[in-house]
Amino acid sequence: MKIVHLNTYAGNGGAGRACMRLNKALKAKGLDSELVVNFLFRANPEVQNLSKNLFSKFFAALGIILERITAKLFTKNVPIPFSFPVWGNDISGHPLVKSADIIHLHWINHAFLRPQDIAKLSGLNKPIVWTFHDSNAFTGGCHVRYDCDHFMKECGNCPILKYQGPDDSSHQIWKKKENAYSKLDITIIAPSRWMVESVKKSGIFGSANVVNIPNTLDTDVFKSTAKLEARAKLGLDPGKFILMSGFMPSRKDLHKGTPYLIEAIDLFIKNHEVSTDSVELLVFGNRDEKNVPEFSIPTTFLGTISDDEKLALCYSAADVFLAPSLEDNLPNTVMESLACGTPLAAFTTGGIPDMVKHKYNGYLAEYRSSADLAAGIAWIYNYPDKAELNLNARQTIEDYFSEWTIAEKHIELYKSLLNNHVPA
Repeated sequence: MKIVHLNTYAGNGGAGRACMRLNKALKAKGLDSELVVNFLFRANPEVQNLSKNLFSKFFAALGIILERITAKLFTKNVPIPFSFPVWGNDISGHPLVKSADIIHLHWINHAFLRPQDIAKLSGLNKPIVWTFHDSNAFTGGCHVRYDCDHFMKECGNCPILKYQGPDDSSHQIWKKKENAYSKLDITIIAPSRWMVESVKKSGIFGSANVVNIPNTLDTDVFKSTAKLEARAKLGLDPGKFILMSGFMPSRKDLHKGTPYLIEAIDLFIKNHEVSTDSVELLVFGNRDEKNVPEFSIPTTFLGTISDDEKLALCYSAADVFLAPSLEDNLPNTVMESLACGTPLAAFTTGGIPDMVKHKYNGYLAEYRSSADLAAGIAWIYNYPDKAELNLNARQTIEDYFSEWTIAEKHIELYKSLLNNHVPA
């Protein structure tokens, strides 16, 4: 059984990390699995790069840049990513794609695969699997929907676009997707139960075959290290209560819930009479030191951490990981934190409840309630047996999200698709 995974990037973003981890897990199970990407930022012998030479790399980068420029020109100044599938590639003739038994799509935006390019893959008469890492596949362009329900019928009158109307760009993109994807014999993998329900409600894929298989991670890398040991290696105060959170681009960032995080920390300090000298916040993923929010407690911005072992050490050093995202499918950061034995305080949204069990391995706060998120931080701060929380966090990953468990679920799906497939 030969599988080819298609993703725009390798190791970049949640989808890039998720598909690399799955590919590695499948290889460990003995499968002939290959990951093919359109653009590779750093050389990686485990990944097949379509943009190998200078010429192809230039045009791939140009397509990515043009798509981003187009989005800036035609969308409002709101923190919601939107993709215009104008540029892309027909890769139906690529040797790895043609020789594969199953084609597994992942995140294919940023000038990689347009709807018509995906439709051409159906001509190869192979089972196609598509993991939805966000909502873009069934919307008129947005990746994060929030309260918008236009995707349930036909997109149009898009609140994100500068120029709205019944036949605006979102409607045209939605119709192109509907026309292209109606030709596909496709099985959708939804990493979270929330995504399963979203797909079933969509006007494009409402009748498609959808299965819930979570993402995975490397449990040999993301594992618990004793907190004192982790803090000593990172130069952190052994006596402080350490909070940790992920990418925070700015105070105005909506998707990741930065304003709620700032307010929740303020309320935690004020309402629970906690001295600011006894706590510290770690934030990773910021790309610079200028465009970062201000917090009321001592904060260390760690920047981008490309070394997973160092990232795992940071999770282990923290007492609580904060996930104030307002919409997330199955965020890697939540899974990574739990794997390292660190409980969470998070909003009840998206796929987070699939991983965080309320008052077992963390605290699920009321959606958009900074006060309840603060209460969640306090619950972990005051928990009498923190070692118990740490063990519960790690056990959740071992039981439900380990690479062996998730690889086996994919293999079972692949086998069933091949057994039911009718060759041309």
